Amino acid sequence: MLFKVDPTSTVPLGDQIAACVRRAVADGAAAPGERLPAARVLAESLGVNVHTVLRGYQRLREEGLIELRRGRGAVVAPGASPHRARLLELVREVAGEARGLGMTEDELLTLVRTEFTGG
Repeated sequence: MLFKVDPTSTVPLGDQIAACVRRAVADGAAAPGERLPAARVLAESLGVNVHTVLRGYQRLREEGLIELRRGRGAVVAPGASPHRARLLELVREVAGEARGLGMTEDELLTLVRTEFTGG
């Protein structure tokens, strides 16, 4: 799995790290049960703080894409699917676009509900 971050980007480094894993799951390059690099090792290789990596891993855990276990590290969750990972990427893109347009959370949710219900 390839991890690449851009320190000049406005996207926080932890989010960039999470996006790398999300993309790998979406593309099928990372399968359920696959171990991710240890946070310390990844932080060293990217030249970032270990807490930055842990923030990215924590976000992925909240999304249900990885599991974090003491002593075992981070692994792609058994239920992680490429379709779910791709949908999570799209949701993050849409939310970013909505923020850029000055939309409120309620306005965006209304649009999504309307589209989801076919109304």
